[in-house]
Amino acid sequence: MHTPPRFYCPIPLLAHTRVALPDAAAHHASRALRLREGDAIVLFNGDGTQFPAQLRFEQGRAMADLGPQQHTRTELPGRIGLVQGLPSGDKMDWIIEKAAELGVSDVFPVSAERSIVQLSGNRLEKRQLHWQRIAESASEQSGRNCIVQVHPLQTLNAYLQQASGARGYLCHPEGERSLLQALATLSQTSSTATPPAPLSFRLLIGPEGGWSPQELRKVQAAGIETVTFGARILRTETAGLAMTAAAIATLGWL
Repeated sequence: MHTPPRFYCPIPLLAHTRVALPDAAAHHASRALRLREGDAIVLFNGDGTQFPAQLRFEQGRAMADLGPQQHTRTELPGRIGLVQGLPSGDKMDWIIEKAAELGVSDVFPVSAERSIVQLSGNRLEKRQLHWQRIAESASEQSGRNCIVQVHPLQTLNAYLQQASGARGYLCHPEGERSLLQALATLSQTSSTATPPAPLSFRLLIGPEGGWSPQELRKVQAAGIETVTFGARILRTETAGLAMTAAAIATLGWL
């Protein structure tokens, strides 16, 4: 069965109306995909719903005739945030794309002491926009109707200050218990709350060289639990995604 192409359109969408596609979506539809008049498409604006639509061309402008609003269940029952020590090269692109596909709600890039890449000024602004576009594209492809929020790059100190109260887990060989054991406890605690609260937690992943001893002390002082995850050492671009997938399976969020 053919699945209509999906387009993220950050504009107000209302059932049974005609809207003009934003330039990026219009270019993708007409130039990249070479869609034609009347082709079926799907539009969403990140609010969790979507609209089946038909593509129209009006004086050379790509338009869409929207159908009924649809409420789909593509989001996880809880929220997983990925706090990622800034890796080298284009690894962050890969991490954001796959995190979006898995269902992560937020990505927090952190400039760690051992991060090889250092970004600032105009270069950082361009990279930040690039990362958000990757999140949008991954949401289009994976069927999500919410967009992963890629937060501004910050230092670990800045992250810990604004993340006060957020439950977090940092993977380290010296953790007292496994991630799966920690999540089992979290799930039990949540289920006994009145009313039961949706689970929300964050996974902290270091850059290629890992977190420095000083950073580890700061993380532990902030109340973030250190947990283990298997006997093997995972690359930074693998660790967060593997832990996310394991958490989703453990919590029954498949």
